[in-house]
Amino acid sequence: MPDVTIEFYGIPRERAGRAELTVQAATVADALAAVQRHCPAWDDLRRDGRLAPHYRLSVDGQRFVTEMSERLTAGTRLLLLSADAGG
Repeated sequence: MPDVTIEFYGIPRERAGRAELTVQAATVADALAAVQRHCPAWDDLRRDGRLAPHYRLSVDGQRFVTEMSERLTAGTRLLLLSADAGG
């Protein structure tokens, strides 16, 4: 599985207690599962097999992703932020 980095912004950064986490993940779902393994109290990250509606996930800061089955490549950076972040 490729190494990908999840960057945390705003509330997600506070909850994770770190700015980023590098994990091995072939898909977006794998990456989110890895976040939950490293931050067990984060049980609201996914809902019904999807990203919970109060979070947003961006691939390399270029586009938001909603498909949990989307394949990831080595070096991908996923940006996790609260849905209410930004202007």
